[in-house]
Amino acid sequence: MSHTSHTAHGSRASHRTRRPALLAATCVTAVGLGLGLAAAVPVAAAGQSGSGSGTTGRQYDAKEVRHFLKGFYGSHGPSAWEREHLVTEELKEKAAQTPDYDLLLCAQNAPKAIDIGPVTTAQSAGVGWAPVTTHWGKGQDPQVFTAYVGLDASKPMKLMDISCEAPNG
Repeated sequence: MSHTSHTAHGSRASHRTRRPALLAATCVTAVGLGLGLAAAVPVAAAGQSGSGSGTTGRQYDAKEVRHFLKGFYGSHGPSAWEREHLVTEELKEKAAQTPDYDLLLCAQNAPKAIDIGPVTTAQSAGVGWAPVTTHWGKGQDPQVFTAYVGLDASKPMKLMDISCEAPNG
């Protein structure tokens, strides 16, 4: 009531009356966007194995997956801690079936260097992947395999599968 009786502050009064309208419009837009995102979540979650009703809908992006894979593999392969804490139980079981072969590196030895290629994400499937190139030294060809990571950001990122075949063949 005081802001309408002060004619010297007329512009301030109109600014004050616009704030609630602007706030309401912003909230409506945010709710609309949220509903649009929520509608897309079941499609994305449906492709993830073990996805439960506790997902937030947010998924890791290609940049985050690349950062994870670079940290996981480092220069010479994952450490014992990374193998224990950053690999899904299913992949640990699969790797245990190859005791004379390091499934996470698709090799028997530690490489001299490792490069992570471009990351691809399939949001609808909830999976991201990248080619991993291992370098072995002079006279040995680099080897390429594919590493797969789950994208459900309601869970810690983990390596979920490995394909020892080079991408696209």
